[in-house]
Amino acid sequence: MELEQRKQLDVHIEEAGYKENEASIRNIFFSVEKGKLVGLIGPNGAGKSTTIKSIMSLTPYRKGNVQLGDGNSGTYAYVPEQPIYYDYFTLWEHLWLAASVNNIDKQLFEQRAERLLEKFKLTEQKHHYPGSFSKGMQQKLMLMIAFMLEPDLYIVDEPFIGLDPQATLDFISLLNDARQQGAAVLMSTHVLDSAERLCDTFICLHHGEIVAKGDMEQLRAQAGLTNEHTLFDCFHAFTSDATDVIEC
Repeated sequence: MELEQRKQLDVHIEEAGYKENEASIRNIFFSVEKGKLVGLIGPNGAGKSTTIKSIMSLTPYRKGNVQLGDGNSGTYAYVPEQPIYYDYFTLWEHLWLAASVNNIDKQLFEQRAERLLEKFKLTEQKHHYPGSFSKGMQQKLMLMIAFMLEPDLYIVDEPFIGLDPQATLDFISLLNDARQQGAAVLMSTHVLDSAERLCDTFICLHHGEIVAKGDMEQLRAQAGLTNEHTLFDCFHAFTSDATDVIEC
């Protein structure tokens, strides 16, 4: 019972996809506990994006159940791989829109927004339009919105792409702070060496199904590897036809 109460996300998807009877993913069963970071890994086309969309009820077809929190309450924030923004809203207006939709009062919003602007070094750009930003700055906006909401669960898709080293460290710092407060994180990434350092456990997808899951010790055992082998080695063992992994 105690374990059940620790779950922020419980996923039981028998199958899901974009057309009924044409499943893109099958037998996706896993959970994410409070304070834990679970890495969702796999080659392009493995089903990572479909899994994330299914969790958020964005696929037209899903057979199964996804429970957030205790089933009666729970919030999540989603950080997409490709930044999504309005051309006619400034950075500050994007933050205020997200706060308003989520019923965050103005004073609390301003405190959080100013802190995040300073953290990501975007204070001088607060009244600028994101369309003029670099990809990295647009990605920072997506992260700022998520962290401002302080949800129970963060769903983050390829967060490292486009971020400079300092922004990456700032992101990791904020993520660790959120985890210490009990937030759970599901992070999809191809950057395996960063994932190995940050994640508590992993879900490895291939051809729309889970081919391995667990912490590094468990992955090595499932792959028949030794303690000297890395997450990249495990990934290669589970998805030998995959060639799209980034190491950095």
